Amino acid sequence: MTAAWMQACAGLYGLLGVALGAFAAHGLKSRLDAYALDIMATATQYALLHAAVLLALALAPPGDRWLAWAGLAFAAGTLLFSGSLYALALSGVRALGAITPLGGVLLLGGWLLVALSAALRLRA
Repeated sequence: MTAAWMQACAGLYGLLGVALGAFAAHGLKSRLDAYALDIMATATQYALLHAAVLLALALAPPGDRWLAWAGLAFAAGTLLFSGSLYALALSGVRALGAITPLGGVLLLGGWLLVALSAALRLRA
């Protein structure tokens, strides 16, 4: 994943995290139950955290393929993890929760790739 794509994903996930988090806290507070609001909060936390991570990766020096793969894992993982949680909270369709762990595995993989990149640089 290129730095420009990582930055674009960071901006989009940051925008959606703030917008959907505020919408849930203010506009949906009377319409969603506590469980759905908690799901929205979790989705927002992960979206905002990984938006910041993607921005940091976009600003990293180019040329590290492991960080590029990490960016792809974070972008796809955030989409699946937070996206499925937002959809679950807003629709009530519990089956959407089955997608969330796939996003979680991609997020874990992204963090593993960041660690691998650092380990390889430390060995050099």
